[in-house]
Amino acid sequence: MSSHTDFTERTVEYAKLLSDFKQLLKVNALKFTIQREVILEMLYNSDEHLTPEGLHHLIQEKHPELGTGIATVYRTLSLLEESDMVTSLSFGAQGKKYELGAKDHHDHLICTKCGTISEFVDDEIEEKQQKIAEAFGFKIEEHSMQIYGKCRECQ
Repeated sequence: MSSHTDFTERTVEYAKLLSDFKQLLKVNALKFTIQREVILEMLYNSDEHLTPEGLHHLIQEKHPELGTGIATVYRTLSLLEESDMVTSLSFGAQGKKYELGAKDHHDHLICTKCGTISEFVDDEIEEKQQKIAEAFGFKIEEHSMQIYGKCRECQ
């Protein structure tokens, strides 16, 4: 696939996401602001799982002129999470890290020492989960797998 096709697909994908976000704000009687759009855009363009503070820092770095407050970041992330547009991974006392929920399904390896998160997809695991659910007469609606341990560098 050409880079032009990739760019076009990402542009269409983001336009749909932005449209859904605007509808979500409208339904919740909230104004659409450039600060809120930048939060969504940063999440969309990030390959990392971001803390609210990390996201705020990134916005302050790239768009200091917007004066986006940390409270706006928290409120927007909360709204996005409630609507399943973003998902979070909880780190107990360390808080949550967020990622856009529109990604294809994947699971996570989480280092308990440095906090690094690695994503993976394993078809065998997915098939086994389906077989287990079927054996119990259970219909999976959604699931997540988080494996905690020490990454290669922290072992």
